Amino acid sequence: RAPLVEFATEIGGNRLMANTAAVGVLVGLTGFDSALIERSLTEAFTGRYDGERGEQLAAANIEVLNAAIDFGARFQDEFNYRLESRPGGEERVLLNGNVAIGMGAIAGGCRFISGYPMTPATTVLEFLAAHQEDYGIVIKQTEDEIAALLTTIGGAHAGARAMTATSGGGFCLMVEALGLAGCSETGVVIVNAQRAGPSTGMPTRSEQGDLDFVLAAAHGEFPRVILAPGSVEECFAAGHRAFNLAEKYQTPVIIMTDLYQAFALKTVARADLDFAGVSIDRGKIVSEEELDRLGPDEMYVRHRLAEDGVSPRALPGHPRGVYMTTGDEHSERGFITESPSVRIEQMDKRMQKLESSRADILEPELHGSAEPDITLVGWGSTRGAIREAVDRLNAEGLSANSMHFADVWPLPAGTVAALKSASYLVAVEQNFSGQFAGILRRATGIDCDHRILKYDSKQMTPDDIVAAIGQEVSVRV
Repeated sequence: RAPLVEFATEIGGNRLMANTAAVGVLVGLTGFDSALIERSLTEAFTGRYDGERGEQLAAANIEVLNAAIDFGARFQDEFNYRLESRPGGEERVLLNGNVAIGMGAIAGGCRFISGYPMTPATTVLEFLAAHQEDYGIVIKQTEDEIAALLTTIGGAHAGARAMTATSGGGFCLMVEALGLAGCSETGVVIVNAQRAGPSTGMPTRSEQGDLDFVLAAAHGEFPRVILAPGSVEECFAAGHRAFNLAEKYQTPVIIMTDLYQAFALKTVARADLDFAGVSIDRGKIVSEEELDRLGPDEMYVRHRLAEDGVSPRALPGHPRGVYMTTGDEHSERGFITESPSVRIEQMDKRMQKLESSRADILEPELHGSAEPDITLVGWGSTRGAIREAVDRLNAEGLSANSMHFADVWPLPAGTVAALKSASYLVAVEQNFSGQFAGILRRATGIDCDHRILKYDSKQMTPDDIVAAIGQEVSVRV
């Protein structure tokens, strides 16, 4: 037994340093470079505490670390695994999907986030709250998810890039407000970090069970964009792309992740988190100069008909930019109407955004054989497991590739061609019914030949996929 508490209390004077002692024992067992751990401890404590306090804590932890290393080294011969440090290369960052989305949101100019804590989405709110003063972000913890999305709509209406984050149960409460955003053409960003449902379900388990619901949430019809990042890098990209899409097309954008993606840690190249390379596109905004040029008998028309479905918007505050907008059907000027002809015009205008936004939707990512016998189709967090399974299948002599959708609605323009190019399609999803396969069938008429579905609340693994493919190949043969 490693005397972790004894090292912590007798050497460091604080029981909490047992965590450092545990790391030290592992360093001693594996022969890892202790200098890297010492540097991390020094940076952590001197960065958190100013002056002498930080230096004292760092020194005490390093003393505990070294004592534990000496203890672990005594058992090195009984432990046949060595952890070697890699030669210096590109700088890498350790983070998870929620933090990456938060970083992407900051890079994308997020200035308002409202939310009510709900696992596994809470850390998006917490991350932005921790950095609100650095980036001028307004944080609002509301009494429930209804208020969270309504205040987010208010923030976006006022001109801020605004978002909220929740899980499936909270998204249920947001549905009526989602319809308001759609009808009023207010571009908001919503993170839905899925967990196993329905109802309370399994709050600390993962699933991809919300796609059909999110696609159809709220009564009536209105456009929405759904992003489903499959890696930490894609989470960062989705975090800033979502705001461009929301403002450019003045419609809700939902980022769909899940518990696994939210919390799974990964190291990524710092260059892949390129804040400077992020471009901001706020879409059609009427400038103050344009408003100043309006004649005495002219008025700004908020919901003016447009070929691409997107009306120029004026940010509140200019005396000539006053307008009405509402969740009732309305005319170009925002006044409530029950005119059938106006209804058709406004409905057609809004729904045109689905086609217009397709220009900014990412095509599916292909990985593996150029001439596959089998193509694995996935979305969201199954990306990594599918890619590894494809590599293993190819190594075992079965020609395979993968088709990963990071943007799932509207479907990318090249979806039909991509699906038709495959000889045998296998949908890989973490839900009971194969929801994305169903969307593909309804939207393209192309059905997947087989489905690998996992809904036991545990994350899909490469072993799951390879084993299922093996069974399917045996049946086909």
